[in-house]
Amino acid sequence: MTTAHPSTHVFDDAIALEPIESGRWAGRTHAAWGNMVGPFGGITAATMLNAAWIDPRRLGEPLALTVNYAGPLADGAFVVDAQPVRSNRSTQHWAMTLYQRDQVTTTATAVFAVRRDTWAAAELQPPEAPAADAVAVTPSPIPFEWPRRYEMRFVHGAWADLSQPAELAESESLLWLRDDPPRPLDALSLAALADVFYPRIFRRRQRFTPAGTVSITTYFHAEQQAMAAQGTRPVLARARGLRFVHGFFDQSAELWNDMGQLLASSHQVVYFKE
Repeated sequence: MTTAHPSTHVFDDAIALEPIESGRWAGRTHAAWGNMVGPFGGITAATMLNAAWIDPRRLGEPLALTVNYAGPLADGAFVVDAQPVRSNRSTQHWAMTLYQRDQVTTTATAVFAVRRDTWAAAELQPPEAPAADAVAVTPSPIPFEWPRRYEMRFVHGAWADLSQPAELAESESLLWLRDDPPRPLDALSLAALADVFYPRIFRRRQRFTPAGTVSITTYFHAEQQAMAAQGTRPVLARARGLRFVHGFFDQSAELWNDMGQLLASSHQVVYFKE
């Protein structure tokens, strides 16, 4: 039995899991998602969500996902335990743990929800940006594999210019973003997209700083039907840092469809070292 997406897209290959027993899955890191240490955190987040998503006990669609990176994930095999801890009429709560060589590297919780038609409103408005096809693709300058898995069209706040360090007053980035090669949007790819933004301290200080995500929470505001309607078209993505202090900072992000609807928002706390 294989749980990979039928399309054999590199994203689906990377998050593919094989069943060991109920609630226990075997996976393996993928070289195409390599980062400084181990794989890109977004692909790990998507893998954790996938362990619950493909479980026949799962009810509803993703509402929230929190991933805690407890330690480095090395290249190679791993095991994910995923168990529903409580199910209600509207929500189902999951706990997931990723093990490698008998060590916990990642923990996560997820909430799935049965979405119903209700009153709806949006207070946050999308940022102004030119259409995606009016913005040039910005190649990644860093020597790691995972940025090559995405087409990035920066409106502003592109990759930090590490050759000319000069501290900036803010750290915002705004870009059009999609998988490369294109892949229809769903909750799994959205979980990874929410972590695409390079650490905001790179942008703010315009220099390389050792940094890594400690914990990220992503909220899914769109149902599967709305994600499917976006298809392979780019989403508009914005990220900014909020406060940098005592070796940690937090950054928030938003992901919008090209009709101006908020698909997901995320908040993460990141460790940095001088």
